[in-house]
Parts: sequence; C-alpha cells; structure tokens
Amino acid sequence: MVGWIGISLGDVTGIGPEVALKALAAEGLVDDFRYLLIGDVEGIGRLNRQLGLQLPLEPYQGSDTTGRFFLHNPLSEALPEDVVEGSPAAAKAALAWLTDGAQRCLRHELDALVTAPVNKQSILHAGQPFIGQTEFLSQLAGTERTAMMLLGQDDRGRWLRVVLATTHLPLRLVAEHVTQAKVELAIELAAQACVDLGLHGARVAVCGLNPHAGEGGELGSEEAVTITPAVNAARRRKLDVAGPFAADALFYQVFKGDYDVVVAMYHDQGLVPLKMIGFETGVNWTLGLPFIRTSPDHGTAYNIAGQGVANPSSMRAAIRLAKQLAQSRT
Repeated sequence: MVGWIGISLGDVTGIGPEVALKALAAEGLVDDFRYLLIGDVEGIGRLNRQLGLQLPLEPYQGSDTTGRFFLHNPLSEALPEDVVEGSPAAAKAALAWLTDGAQRCLRHELDALVTAPVNKQSILHAGQPFIGQTEFLSQLAGTERTAMMLLGQDDRGRWLRVVLATTHLPLRLVAEHVTQAKVELAIELAAQACVDLGLHGARVAVCGLNPHAGEGGELGSEEAVTITPAVNAARRRKLDVAGPFAADALFYQVFKGDYDVVVAMYHDQGLVPLKMIGFETGVNWTLGLPFIRTSPDHGTAYNIAGQGVANPSSMRAAIRLAKQLAQSRT
C-alpha cells in the first residue's frame, strides 16, 4: 500500500514553502509515497514555477485521485501575493494548515505529517495563544505524554539523538518544571524511539540539571531529589538507562557511541550540541503523539526568505524520517 505524507507549509513569509518544495523535488523522486502539501495553493504554484522545479502539483480531490503530488488549502481564500514578513494573516493561515494536517492524521488519512517552520512571535502578535508546534499538536491530539526528540548526524555519519524533559520555557522557570514524572516520561519515550528507529540497543543517558550534575548537592539538589529517582524508576522497568551525568562531558560520550540517546533537562542544554554537529541535517520528531510528526530543525529565516537560497537539507531529512517511521509502522 502506498503511504501518504502530509506537509503543512508553515509561515509563507519565511523559507518553509521554499525548502518544502526543494526537498520534495529531491526526496519524492526516490520513493512511491504520495504527498499532500497543505497551504496556499496559488502561492505554492507560483513558487514552484519561480524555482524552476516543475513538480507536477495537482489539486487534491481525495485519496483515490491518481498522481503523487497534491495541493490543498482548507481556507476559503488565498493569501495576498504581497503578504509581508510576520503578517497576522500568514500566521493564522499557518496554524490553520497545521491543524488540518494533524486532523487528517488523526482520521488516518495521512500516515505522517511534516511541518514547515512557523514564527511563534508572529502567531502571538496575531492574537493566538501559542507555545510551539509540539505543544499545539499535543493539545490538538488530546495528550500530554509527549516529548521533543531532536536528531541529526555530522558529515561522518555520527549521530546525536536528544530528548527534552522540558521544552520552551524561560531559563528561570526550568528548575521548577523538571519533575520526576517528566524525566521518567522522557526516558520512556527515548527508549521507545530507539526501538522505532530500529536501533540494536536503547541505551539512554540522562543529563543533570546543574553544573557537574549538582556536585553532590553543593550546586543544587535536583539531581538527588528529582532526576536520580526518575532514573531508578526507569531501571526498575528494565530500561537501559544511566545517569544523571554532567552534561558538559556526557555529550561527548554519546557522540562517540557509548549511548544511543541522551535525555536533556532543558531546551538549550540539548539543542546546542545537536545543532553544532547537525545543523543542516537536524530533525525534530514529536514523540508520544498518536501520529508521526517531524519537522526541520530551523526557523522561518525571514532574512533569506524569497531569495531562493534556502538549504532544504533539514526538511529533506524530516521527510526521510517520516517515511522511515511510516514504513516501519505499516
């Protein structure tokens, strides 16, 4: 059975539509999947011509339609051709497209959803409550048991896989949000992700929150009070997990292959090393959703939007991972 991959096109004033089309032109040539681009039909058609990609895009008329590359806009009106950077109209449209793609996944019309970047500030300025796409999709799916995994490889094929115990928080709030339940969940989802990826092991390493993993309580109590109990609870469930370790040394150990995945306590603790080695290949995978969701590990990049120079490598990696996971589940 041929699978369906949905791609929500994100903020059209950023690079999302461009990298989606470029990635699809490359990745779609090496598979039999069918693709549904969810966004502004007129705009994506213009961009397809401007980039000279000549993708055979067709209006979506249902899953029985012949062809492989389809366009659909759940909104009744097209966006203006001259929509400006950070436009409220573009921000609201991006959320509508994201919602449509997720709902299609929940109805099993799509096997996976790849989401192009949105701009959080633009969405908030448009009057929409928003923390991030991970949180938005979790709420839409009616689940709180989700976590962000970021994974990427360097030019020598060495991988880092990072799961975050907390996501988009001000740094001053992180400590109070690192709970035993969240750390246990991140460990559980990290181990399951290794299975889904077909890795031989599921060796999970856990970061401490504080420098030197708390230095025996001298630099903080979170390791002893919260993180170590979570690690011990996971071990009792027969998960292969170790820690908490000082984060500054742990990532080196993970990178050289001692562990398959690392659980980081907060956003930048995990993503700085990940983006350092795999900025162009990094993928965001939302663990715990009832459907597959991946996205490129970059933002809207307003500064280069519309210039035709955006690198589609991360989007291509996100599409490739979505296909891999969809194939393994079917």
